Amino acid sequence: MTSALSPSTSKCNTCAKSVTSDNGKEIQPFGVLVGRKIPKRVNSPLTPFASYWKTEATPTNNNEHETSVDQLRKASVSRKESGTHVDTVVTTIDGQRYDTKELDHDPDFSETAEWAFPIFQISRKYPKTILSRLTYNIFQQSELFRIFKVSPIKFFNFFHALEKGYWEIPYHNRIHAADVLHGCYYLSVHPVRPQFGVVKSPDSLLPAPLPQAASIMSQMSTLELMALFTAAAMHDYDHPGRTNAFLVTVEDKKAILYNDRSVLENHHAAESWKLLNKSENHFIENLDPAEMKRFRYLVLEYILATDLKQHFEIIMTFNDRLADMDLQVESDRLLVGKLLIKMADINSPTKPYGLHRQWTDRICEEFYEQGDDERRRNLAITPYMDRGDAQVAKLQDSFIAHVVSPLAQAMHESGLLPILPGLETSELMINMQHNHRKWKEEIEIETANYEPTCNGGSVNGVIEEESASTSDSPDPRRDSPSLDSELSQ
Repeated sequence: MTSALSPSTSKCNTCAKSVTSDNGKEIQPFGVLVGRKIPKRVNSPLTPFASYWKTEATPTNNNEHETSVDQLRKASVSRKESGTHVDTVVTTIDGQRYDTKELDHDPDFSETAEWAFPIFQISRKYPKTILSRLTYNIFQQSELFRIFKVSPIKFFNFFHALEKGYWEIPYHNRIHAADVLHGCYYLSVHPVRPQFGVVKSPDSLLPAPLPQAASIMSQMSTLELMALFTAAAMHDYDHPGRTNAFLVTVEDKKAILYNDRSVLENHHAAESWKLLNKSENHFIENLDPAEMKRFRYLVLEYILATDLKQHFEIIMTFNDRLADMDLQVESDRLLVGKLLIKMADINSPTKPYGLHRQWTDRICEEFYEQGDDERRRNLAITPYMDRGDAQVAKLQDSFIAHVVSPLAQAMHESGLLPILPGLETSELMINMQHNHRKWKEEIEIETANYEPTCNGGSVNGVIEEESASTSDSPDPRRDSPSLDSELSQ
């Protein structure tokens, strides 16, 4: 197999062109909700690959009269233990049925490239398969099935088993996993103008020319792209709805196993990789040993980067590296990939208010459930997790100001956030400023009505895992509160 880092296979040119095409483009800027239609590819140069779903006859097959469907039916009989694939219908090992022809034309996923993607509306229609369906759509749009010769049966076996492993809890569920995957896709598929690696002539008084617009997807290798999307789907697998701090306090077996460090992130990565390694789920089987090793490394790095304990360290590393950043360098692409999955993981305040409010209600309910558990165990209730002393507006104000805004600002100033035609700035920044303003207004109303109570144990209103020492240092890595790793909204 040609190396995934080869220029000939590392660009997703078809995707990039479909995004920047002027045909069929519809821009609807209105306040904080922006829609953009991206036309489906017609008469694509990849049309000859449209039959890649069907099993090819082997050179030793002497039955010239056997049809492709006959071959598929015979092949499926010998692998019933792993699921079946007949015509365009894939049935997983547990009996879940997917019709790839229907999936390819499902109007519910026509807005995948829009930031206001109606994730809750679609999850109500597909409550048990939202993650696997969205992953299929994104893999298809990115040509990953063709490039890596991915087995449809093993693909659906894995991603359906993965979504089944997400708990039925308010926030850290399969809908959140799908939302993070969607965020990674949106941030990588739209053209951006990175403000790094621009050569400035000291002899010229003219401003440096604007960098050429290109999607991050087109700068990454296809192996890196598949790892990013896979990690996004895996990143909260088997989440129990409790924070790292809680698991450490109660001496949960996972905290003991991982020595109290990135407990949940290590657990998500390890358990989802075990699931992937099962023979019936191993959709990456066609990677060569070097690609397999690189793919695993990238997936683990992306998942572990979602621990908010690393939040400011990653931002500062990026800012320090910015002047010399070069997307032709693997380590720089990895750093950008970490920013993408982190932004996607805490994207709620950057969504239109209707979506943001639903995610806020969900994370608060999950927090309250932990608070109830802490009360039953006679533990101190973690700040903002006491349903009898709800402080939603203060929580969101602090989360936006101290966690989301620094990351969004760093990405925006470096040109890594898409700015769609008709807008002067990224819709993520527009939405975030709008939502932050609404929470501040709510705080002002609450303050005018009653004296706010002090719910101790937090620094700057952000939930903390451990006591953070105060410092006069201007370094955000020292000034910032010690973050609870699962305050990821």
